Amino acid sequence: MEYRRLGGSGCSVSALALGTMTFGRETDEDGSFAQLDAFAAEGGTLLDTADVYSGGVSETIVGKWLAARPTEVTDRMVVATKGRFPTDPADPNAVGLSRRHLDQALTASLRRLGVDTIDLYQVHAWDPLTPIAETLEFLDGAVRSGKIRYYGLSNFLGWQVQKAVDVADARGLIRPVTLQPQYNLLSREIEWEIVPACESTDLGLLPWSPLAGGVLTGKYQRDAEAPADTRLANTTTRSFFAQRNAAQRTWDIIETVRAVAAEREISPAQVALAWVKGRPQVTSVIIGARTQAQFADNLAAADLVLTEKEMEQLDTASALAVDYPYGGMALLQRSRQIEGGWGPGWTR
Repeated sequence: MEYRRLGGSGCSVSALALGTMTFGRETDEDGSFAQLDAFAAEGGTLLDTADVYSGGVSETIVGKWLAARPTEVTDRMVVATKGRFPTDPADPNAVGLSRRHLDQALTASLRRLGVDTIDLYQVHAWDPLTPIAETLEFLDGAVRSGKIRYYGLSNFLGWQVQKAVDVADARGLIRPVTLQPQYNLLSREIEWEIVPACESTDLGLLPWSPLAGGVLTGKYQRDAEAPADTRLANTTTRSFFAQRNAAQRTWDIIETVRAVAAEREISPAQVALAWVKGRPQVTSVIIGARTQAQFADNLAAADLVLTEKEMEQLDTASALAVDYPYGGMALLQRSRQIEGGWGPGWTR
């Protein structure tokens, strides 16, 4: 297993992270323990959960596993969780990034996980109602009091990442170290603003949904209904699958993934995971599965490195049509070389 720095921090984590969103919902406790054991046996160290996953049951399962395994295993784990989304629909304050809600959410997460300190506490999304300074002051205090070691952001836009870091710097507060966004071959829009913002501020990326909800596993067929036993077959995700199904770009990407996989004699899922793992600024790719077989296949991508040619094939197939301000003449406007005279394309 490869290890990388957790953003700009001095902490190292495995290049694959175990996502536990299915724990307590699609994966029962025994199946969850089996995934955790297999992940630890392969050298995995970063565990990612959230207070709203299965209504807190995911955190509870992770906490039970940590308590049941020897310290030589659990001491290596870097535990990450999140807070921001509603935890009590009857309480208008049980949501958001206010000091009040985060204090309650963090306390509850510590209790469910059975730990004194959470390694990485992430705010699950931007909150337009709470001043970012209030959120950052709470997180700074949580680090200084020993409740968390680092904090990160999730689902923030580029300007929101930059604002959070700028406010932290201006007020002398501890900076975030990571951002958790959706990132995969089908969803590359974060490369326009969000990835550059993270590169500028030294935030490591922890991509979620690297397989695009399973679309990149190669198990779906064009112009066909999603198989009944898959995640995209239920009523809430069916329209998402139909939209993907109708796009030519989707099938160009899938066919390229399948071709690379066939040449390597590996699964399409492993190819898609390796592509994300090889992208700039990525610290750790979050994998998760409903079954042990799916998880074992994903875990096999831990040491897979694609060739430059394979990365180029996948980059070309998944390229997004983009114009100003991210492409077209804007690229020329952003370019600059140190040389005399006028650059190409410019006139006096």
